[in-house]
Amino acid sequence: MAFVIITDSASDVSESLIKEYNLHVIPTPVTIDGKDYFDGVTVFPDKFYELQAEGSHEIKTYHINQFMFHQNFLPYAERGDEVLYICFSTGIAGTFNAATLAYEQVQEEYPDFKMTILDTKCASVGYGLVVAKLLKMQKEGASKELLLEAAQYFCEHMEHAVTVVELDYLFKGGRLSKTSFLAGTVLDIKPIIIVDENGSLKAVEKVRGWKKAQKRILDMVGEKGKNLSEQMVGICYGTDKESYDYIKEQLTERYGITKFVEERVGCAIGAHTGPGILGITFLNETDEKYEKYLK
Repeated sequence: MAFVIITDSASDVSESLIKEYNLHVIPTPVTIDGKDYFDGVTVFPDKFYELQAEGSHEIKTYHINQFMFHQNFLPYAERGDEVLYICFSTGIAGTFNAATLAYEQVQEEYPDFKMTILDTKCASVGYGLVVAKLLKMQKEGASKELLLEAAQYFCEHMEHAVTVVELDYLFKGGRLSKTSFLAGTVLDIKPIIIVDENGSLKAVEKVRGWKKAQKRILDMVGEKGKNLSEQMVGICYGTDKESYDYIKEQLTERYGITKFVEERVGCAIGAHTGPGILGITFLNETDEKYEKYLK
């Protein structure tokens, strides 16, 4: 019996991480012009953002449903494996509830099947970073009990510092009022977004101009992060590779960070933020009993 860590595609884990650890990533559905696609399986960021930029396509997402989860969980039950599923925040989607129902359904068939479904209260590289840390710890010999403990700790102490170029997508998704959208567009205002204690996206500040927005999220890392030079830090972007490179360079220059989880924002998140998303995730506390496995 193996102890297996899995996640879903809203974690935006990189293809290199998936290959290195043979990671099972459950794809998030995205609908384009009424046709279903699956994030990271039948549609990928480059093509997705190309379609999004055209502006003529109807794009929607919906969370992974109970049937999809049942199909993904069942093989583990059949093999007798135990699973830790690192799940998208309940503050943003109904993924956790659907996964729980599916687990209960599988248990009716396989009563001994053990699974922990962790509501990360994180988004994108926020819990992609948790996944990367846990896989590294497991590879370095951490016990199942320590991994379960560390998973909870990393989620509780994860900070998100995010900004976006375009306001259109936040407005269309109901996360920005019409007044804020119109004023922000005219004045070149960029929101500074966090994931709050409930796991919901929350705009906490507004700055004028894209460069100032980038500098502000970099400042937040210094204000909230602890032992940054020892941490593995997450960075993500949609299509603005130049800004992403600047952020990475500044994180090293300012804070001595050298270990990164670098991810491309996929369809599940990009549908609601647009291509101009840029984010940094990091811990506001660290613990040596976990960090010694991550050196």
